[in-house]
Amino acid sequence: MKILFLNGPNLNLLGTREPGVYGQTTLAQIEALVRDRAAKLGVTVEFTQSNHEGELVTLIQQARGKYDVIVLNSGAYTHTSVAIRDAIAATGVPTIEIHLSNIHAREEFRQHSFMAAVCVGQICGFGPNSYLLGLEAAVSLNGK
Repeated sequence: MKILFLNGPNLNLLGTREPGVYGQTTLAQIEALVRDRAAKLGVTVEFTQSNHEGELVTLIQQARGKYDVIVLNSGAYTHTSVAIRDAIAATGVPTIEIHLSNIHAREEFRQHSFMAAVCVGQICGFGPNSYLLGLEAAVSLNGK
């Protein structure tokens, strides 16, 4: 099983970006945690991050036939990007939406997700563990 972890804008700044909201764990540290757990589960994971909406759309489109599941933290694009939403719907690759913070307990504009309606499910509010929970959910989709 191959799982693609896609990370959107500003997630490259984790660890220093608003640590009161997003914590002090870096994206590299989160990736290491996920890779360790994935190895124990016997699945392959790949990580990528982009600040560019079009690049994320392209990566989602290219995932069809290459990955079994996408785990997506689209960052601020969650609340603005119809293009990413449409790419998820068009490819048919099961996608799990994740967030470090609880978007439903934040500013009103962050409480709406364009992705939620086309994703298998949404995990939010568990900090770095949201990524581990996303991995577990992805694996469960294939019955492993």
